[in-house]
Amino acid sequence: MSSNANPPERVPVLVVGAGPVGLTAALALRSHGLPVTVLEAEPEDRVRPGSRALFVHRESLKVLGRISPGLDRTLIRNGVVWPTRRTLYRTKEVFARTYPPRPHHEGLIPPFTSLRQIETERHLMAACVEAGVDFRWDSEVTGVESSPDGARLTTGKGAVWEAEYVIGADGARSRVRRSQGIEMEGERSEAFHVVVDIEEDPDDPLPLERVFVYEHPALGGRSVMRVPFAGGFQLDLQCKDGDTPEEWADEAAAARWVAAVVGEKYATRLLWVSKYRFLHVVAADFTDPCHRVLLVGEASHLFPPFGARGMNSGIADSAAAADAVARALARPDQRVSAVREFATERRQAAVFNSEAARTALAHLRPSSRLTRLKQAAGAALSPLVPSCGEWLERAPYGPRTGAPTNTKGRY
Repeated sequence: MSSNANPPERVPVLVVGAGPVGLTAALALRSHGLPVTVLEAEPEDRVRPGSRALFVHRESLKVLGRISPGLDRTLIRNGVVWPTRRTLYRTKEVFARTYPPRPHHEGLIPPFTSLRQIETERHLMAACVEAGVDFRWDSEVTGVESSPDGARLTTGKGAVWEAEYVIGADGARSRVRRSQGIEMEGERSEAFHVVVDIEEDPDDPLPLERVFVYEHPALGGRSVMRVPFAGGFQLDLQCKDGDTPEEWADEAAAARWVAAVVGEKYATRLLWVSKYRFLHVVAADFTDPCHRVLLVGEASHLFPPFGARGMNSGIADSAAAADAVARALARPDQRVSAVREFATERRQAAVFNSEAARTALAHLRPSSRLTRLKQAAGAALSPLVPSCGEWLERAPYGPRTGAPTNTKGRY
């Protein structure tokens, strides 16, 4: 580095990425009393379209309330908790359950709250600003060098940062992860789902319920799920092998099948149309050989969203990473063990979550005639054997447990 260059900025810890996982990491670090700087590649006025992750589950709400008192209540107030779950097999209802309303008084945490990710991010950002997090926008990280003494980061604009620890929350294409030569291990599929956000008709809204339909008769036997969120709802369509995005995933195509599922009036109320492919990949390690870089969220794992394990596991990652960094800074003699324990525990959780999503996917996209026969038989028996309907209801979301090694929660 030449003598005329600007000296590097030095901080104890940097967070790379200002999505919900990076914002959670920043709040968790502030809860330990640590100064936090977040480097984000996009500008401050960026537009983040679409719902993406809808569910903030109870465990995540508890984490967020712990690291930022009151944030859990804010998310609950601004989301919805739908009281009814229904599952249909073709045109036949096989499961329905309505839960009594839960009063939203202080101290009561519902099983989840449902709101678009852009809204979750907005509330996380407000909490970060209030907590004194330092944001550096338009700061794309182009390289990370780690050593036993710390990490050195460079940005596309030529800025240089030095930190004792780096939390990489920069998403699926993580430059932080790639800079350390850490590979993603697992499987990628060409199969895809289509996700559509739809604005609710306030004058004639649909019932506030989550509905899953196996082999919808108006969609050529494709399954579809409707999930409410504050101000609207999302439709998630399971496409078949051989389907093309042009047939199902562009806006005009989506408008056609949306009308078949929820009525013509909603074909003109589309807010966002996207598709996602099935990924079952987990980083080979969640830290670098020098134990200065910690990977969280989609920088360290990608799996199908069944069971809402993506953002929720990222929130758990971030809280664990912040705990490890705080311990390492307070006890340098425990530095390596603190980061190594984080990396081991969170990788085990990610592998479990990936396999849980795989279990759900095997039910949603059955590759054997036997599985399809079991589903048809379960639907036929559901009036006489309620557990068959409950199985059809639960199976698309995978197991409801967490990794046996994850003693701090489900995700």
